[in-house]
Amino acid sequence: MGKRTPLYELHIKLGGKIVPFAGFSMPIQYRSIIEEHLWVRTNVGLFDVSHMGEILIKGPRAVEFVSYITCNDPTRLKVNQVQYSALLNHDGGFIDDLLVYRLSDNEFMLVVNAANTEKDFNWIMEQRFNSGVDVANISDEVGQIAIQGPDSEEILQPLVEIDLSTIKYYWSVKTRVLSNEAIVSRTGYTGEDGFEIYMNPNDIVKVAEAILETDKVKPAGLGARDTLRLEMGYPLYGNDIDETTNPFEADLSWIVKLKKDNFIGKSKLVQVKNKGIERKRIGFITGDKKLIPRKGMKIIYLDEEIGTVTSGNYSPSLKTGIGMAYIPIDLIKDPKPLYLELRNKQVPIKVVTLPFYKEGSIRR
Repeated sequence: MGKRTPLYELHIKLGGKIVPFAGFSMPIQYRSIIEEHLWVRTNVGLFDVSHMGEILIKGPRAVEFVSYITCNDPTRLKVNQVQYSALLNHDGGFIDDLLVYRLSDNEFMLVVNAANTEKDFNWIMEQRFNSGVDVANISDEVGQIAIQGPDSEEILQPLVEIDLSTIKYYWSVKTRVLSNEAIVSRTGYTGEDGFEIYMNPNDIVKVAEAILETDKVKPAGLGARDTLRLEMGYPLYGNDIDETTNPFEADLSWIVKLKKDNFIGKSKLVQVKNKGIERKRIGFITGDKKLIPRKGMKIIYLDEEIGTVTSGNYSPSLKTGIGMAYIPIDLIKDPKPLYLELRNKQVPIKVVTLPFYKEGSIRR
């Protein structure tokens, strides 16, 4: 099947349906995906994210190096602050999207997608400065869980030594969880308030079990994680972004800081910005719970294919089909009737402003 996270036996005990994912054996669901999704929106869900990769970068030139390999600006980060960013290739395409944690003045942790960990690490090593920077792939030394939902703070608070209300969104803290050293951050990919906990793999199981002791918390799998992030319009690497897409097309221009010193992909992105993009990522709805977009389906204008669905699914919160796609920029500036090719029929779709779901507790 694949590598097992520290929580594998717990998934089996809880009745998780195990599937191969990014080289790991992971739970896609425990009950129904819709039930797990709605539970996270109203209570608290526990996710195993130990498959994610962690790359440690430290040394006297660490800030300079992280700034060179990522498109956002890590020099703006204070110690314990977190930043959404990306590794780009020299053409400005996504090698990966990631989180940058500033652990100290000269130490950073990059949290990368599981399927890309080895690729990302090799890329970073190829770019590494000759001196002043140490890079280590610490993925196997870190267990990670995410608790997500409007009541997350209340649930986690009894287990940690610090006051969780003092942690702002996209900030972290080094503390103890059940007396074990950990990094706790107010981050997540669901649109709900919540925390991600990084700690020794040997300690993560008892923390997960302690969190699950309350009736307000239920385990959630990869299926709900995907529908939750889709409702928020968050891109998924391999679907909505890859090495052929750049941040401007992906509607992620806010993570590109062209004013900072040279970084990988900058010269190409300057050209792209000056010339203008030809296509852009959009969100759309079908308006019908039975009309569900799926990846690869065609977007049609005047009987011609003008794009394909990059992510699509049923939205449990909105009870309709939702999806994302890249379409020509002209059809965004001057909207025209667009259709989804579904079961050999053309279904009208409506382009909407992301996120699809606007009631998440993190926004409130």
